[in-house]
Amino acid sequence: MNLKRIFGALLTALGIGGLIYTAVIFAGTSGETTEIKSLIIYGILGIIFFVSGISLVRTTKDES
Repeated sequence: MNLKRIFGALLTALGIGGLIYTAVIFAGTSGETTEIKSLIIYGILGIIFFVSGISLVRTTKDES
């Protein structure tokens, strides 16, 4: 059981969740400043988690 792959999958899942939450906020936004700030913050964090998780899974070699 490779701990790096599990952590990468967890980061990927968190990134997907953040991006979905960003889409939900975007769909229900009315243009207020606080909504736009949270939209940007959750979107950037979702992208960072997603990309780092995918790269961690891809670069980790199977050693079984």
